[in-house]
Amino acid sequence: MKKKLAFILGIRPDVIRACCVLNALRAHKEFDTVFIWSGQHYSDNLKDIFFRELNVAPPDIELNVAGDTDAEVSAGVISRLYPVLEEMKPEVAVFLGDTNTVMGCLAAAQLNIPIVHIEGCMRSYDWRMPEEKYRGTIDHLADIIYTYFDEYKKQGVDEGLNPKSIVVIQNLIVDVLNAYYFAKKDIYDKMATDGFFSDRGLTRGEYYLMTCHRRENVHIRSSFEKVLELIGATKRTVYFTASYRTQKVLKEYGLELPPNVKMVDPIGYQEMLVLIVHARGVINDSGTVVEETAVLQVPSLQIRKATERPQVYDCGSSVKYDPTAPEKYPFDVVYRKLDSLYGKHWEHKLGDGKASERLVGDLVERMMRTDGFRLHKPEQYHLDIARSYREDGL
Repeated sequence: MKKKLAFILGIRPDVIRACCVLNALRAHKEFDTVFIWSGQHYSDNLKDIFFRELNVAPPDIELNVAGDTDAEVSAGVISRLYPVLEEMKPEVAVFLGDTNTVMGCLAAAQLNIPIVHIEGCMRSYDWRMPEEKYRGTIDHLADIIYTYFDEYKKQGVDEGLNPKSIVVIQNLIVDVLNAYYFAKKDIYDKMATDGFFSDRGLTRGEYYLMTCHRRENVHIRSSFEKVLELIGATKRTVYFTASYRTQKVLKEYGLELPPNVKMVDPIGYQEMLVLIVHARGVINDSGTVVEETAVLQVPSLQIRKATERPQVYDCGSSVKYDPTAPEKYPFDVVYRKLDSLYGKHWEHKLGDGKASERLVGDLVERMMRTDGFRLHKPEQYHLDIARSYREDGL
């Protein structure tokens, strides 16, 4: 019987980051890669369109988890994933990122199934974020952590993680854009017609694209109001691709969008890339988008108090706005900075495009070994654990 690798994802950015890795793993016939979808994102424009546009075969198993709160979704992933893993008995359970879905790692841990965390050791040190709590939880449960940079590995080691568990691979988003944008740029150029923009009420190079979904921005009313003030302070059109949860909160708060803002439902990956590339800049609180803009040479404005991706500031591709301290970020100064980046080029230093290759190579090599993933055995700890295993001395 073939060994099994369980690969668990649940939201559209997961599909984007994991597409090259997942497709490469599925191509290996020495073992079976079982793709499990939690259901955290479920509609066509949040899920299926990304499978189609990124050439990812649909999930083998769908958990169909639902819930109105983080607690309900996380609990649903744990309770529904547990019997699936118990029956499957995979060699390893692979998770990516920092969402409710990664809390399924608790089900794997309860079954003593080794855990792999892709995109580990990232920290914003902003404890308001549910993502920050999830990152720490799965990193400390994981046997193997694939992280992007040495500075991330140091963050994990400083927290007490075993350095032997942490593998530096560089950033997956570079590989994804190489394969799905730069290698297919002619497709995107054909999409970017005058009609494409006029149909959306936009002028090429004269609009800001926007996403905003993080709890600390949307669910804290004072911060959300400051975000709306920010986007209302420009004369340019802001094309706001808003998550359904963000739209719901807008209605619940009774908040109105500024007149220069066009709000639309979430869109597919190809449409998003066309809009990013031809925008004046991208206003967002997304980890994925802010990295994509850095690679694509498009300015971004980060609506974040703290970030787990400071490299975008290092390369000079991103401007900061903290909604909790608006007095430090006058709107005219913020937009002057953002517009000054338009047309500039920078060296992003996010990766060489071989992160997926490194990750898959290491995973496959471990799959081919006997017990290649378990790194929580007593002899594998990097700490002195002798007292825990001492004899009674009587």
